[in-house]
Amino acid sequence: MADKIDSDEKPKISADEGSLFSTIRHLWTYMWPSDRHDLKIKVVLAIVALLVAKVATTMVPFAYKAVIDSLSATNAEPALIMGIAVPLVFVFAYGMANILDSGFQQLRDILFAAVGQHAVRRLAFETFSHLHRLSLRFHLQRRLGGLSRVIERGTKGIETIVRFTMLNTAPALVEFIIVGAIFTFMFGFTLLGALVLTIWFYIWFTIRASNWRIGIRRDMNKSDTEANSKAVDSLINFETVKYFGNEELEGKRFDASMAQYEHSAIRMWTSLGFLNFGQGVIFWTGMIVIGLISANGVLTGQFSVGDFVLINTFMLQVYRPLNFIGFVYREIRQGLADIEEMFLLLDQDPEIVDKPDAKPLKIDGPVIRFENVSFHYDANRPILKNVSFEVPAGKTIAVVGPSGAGKSTISRLIYRFYDVIEGRVTIDGQDVKDVKQDSLRAAIGMVPQDTVLFNDTIAYNVGYGRPAASDQEIEEAARMAQIGDFVRSLPEGFQTQVGERGLKLSGGEKQRVAIARTILKAPPILILDEATSALDTQTERDIQSALDAVSENRTTLVIAHRLSTVIDADEIIVLKDGEIAERGRHGELLEQNGLYTKMWQRQLEASQAEEQLRKVAEQGEGCLPPVSNE
Repeated sequence: MADKIDSDEKPKISADEGSLFSTIRHLWTYMWPSDRHDLKIKVVLAIVALLVAKVATTMVPFAYKAVIDSLSATNAEPALIMGIAVPLVFVFAYGMANILDSGFQQLRDILFAAVGQHAVRRLAFETFSHLHRLSLRFHLQRRLGGLSRVIERGTKGIETIVRFTMLNTAPALVEFIIVGAIFTFMFGFTLLGALVLTIWFYIWFTIRASNWRIGIRRDMNKSDTEANSKAVDSLINFETVKYFGNEELEGKRFDASMAQYEHSAIRMWTSLGFLNFGQGVIFWTGMIVIGLISANGVLTGQFSVGDFVLINTFMLQVYRPLNFIGFVYREIRQGLADIEEMFLLLDQDPEIVDKPDAKPLKIDGPVIRFENVSFHYDANRPILKNVSFEVPAGKTIAVVGPSGAGKSTISRLIYRFYDVIEGRVTIDGQDVKDVKQDSLRAAIGMVPQDTVLFNDTIAYNVGYGRPAASDQEIEEAARMAQIGDFVRSLPEGFQTQVGERGLKLSGGEKQRVAIARTILKAPPILILDEATSALDTQTERDIQSALDAVSENRTTLVIAHRLSTVIDADEIIVLKDGEIAERGRHGELLEQNGLYTKMWQRQLEASQAEEQLRKVAEQGEGCLPPVSNE
């Protein structure tokens, strides 16, 4: 099944040993963006700055050697260059070489900053867009908090990898080659062998230890994702937590996840200490061996004191990139562990995709048809069984039935959130599988049962139906949805913030906003998916008139729980256990004295009981004594 991560399939990006270079090759498109020539130029300039910095770095030990040799000369009168004592000239050269080294390194970082940030932005955008292309099934199975954490870690990881591979690994390799060549030509193969062995053991140990730490990093990431998922889930359901007084329970659940993270983090830091100590032992052992060889060369007259200083200075300079290579490799490995989950998301193919020859939906009516449609989410639990019906152009067809009968699944199939298992769904004779998804969804307007608004203004949420709409069009849509006067009565009017998921508005107000944005979209097809079932009877009556106005002259499918909202429908389809049990107009179905009649009678009795309770409450309020202000 698409959208499902196959654990047996090796992802393009992996933190596993042996996949580093293939991963870097895969990431090269982000470091060398084909559509950004300006960034390519900055990469080239950064490489030039890198090489100049390495030349300056190489000159530093030679300048230092020259200073030592000139100061230790036996001549009473020091030699002059342009009237200045030689040691002073070399001291100046030593300082300037360091300044050039530092300056060009910073220039390299500045030039490459745009490349790194572009890679982060591009990957974040690709991931965000890809998540919206994945199916509803995928999102119903994932936790929002964990998903956001994966993206957050991934974008930071890609910045780490892009910057370190380009800015630190390459310079270190260049420096090793230069120092190796100098050791060979100036001091012979003995010192070169000691240098090579030191570097080889250092890198070997770093790679082995870093690969060992990857499993710990994955455990830490898993614990971090779990803790963040619980935190976000708990805060989203803040009111539910308060209803049941379960703050302590939520705290314990979160703390249990953080305890796992704490354990993994301690292991991570402990292993880092082991890694750093091992690197230090290897390098300074090599430093002792090379120091003994060079010191012996001075005692035997083979080397000068300046040569001894030169060798040790080169070793200290090698230690900086060598230590940094260990740090870089460690960071790259950790970065790969951080981004592999994000790239697993990017590697997933959406379940619902346009066919290569898909064409835009052409509306001529429109007429919706279900032709022998069968569907299931789970093969062991069929939802729809051989369902066939038609929604004629400009007519209103209602689908009713008990909970779990498959009513809401019908709207999801029309939107093509899922593909049918058997049969087909057509609009004006065009199978929804054969048309472009964006054109299909552009033709449909939805007013759902549970309206969730964006944490923005009322104007933004109404305008979401047609983002290019003017303020006047937004206000007119609100007026038609019977919410315009209410909005204007607010201190900030249409600029009023609705809060997280629209929680600052009542249920009826949120529904009117949903109706307004559907009016603004002006779709030829309208789906009302139990749009009033969560509202009280009075609010339902108020909103029903707005819904009637919206559905006028539109092909409308009403999925209803309350039968009182569909008595004027052109046809009512009664579903039971995924099959059509009855169909007809309201009066015809009552005459059949079947399932619809029983549902109608139950709801009529419930409505009458609710009305009696309301009257009793109103009478009781009239008899209450006035409330004292004391």
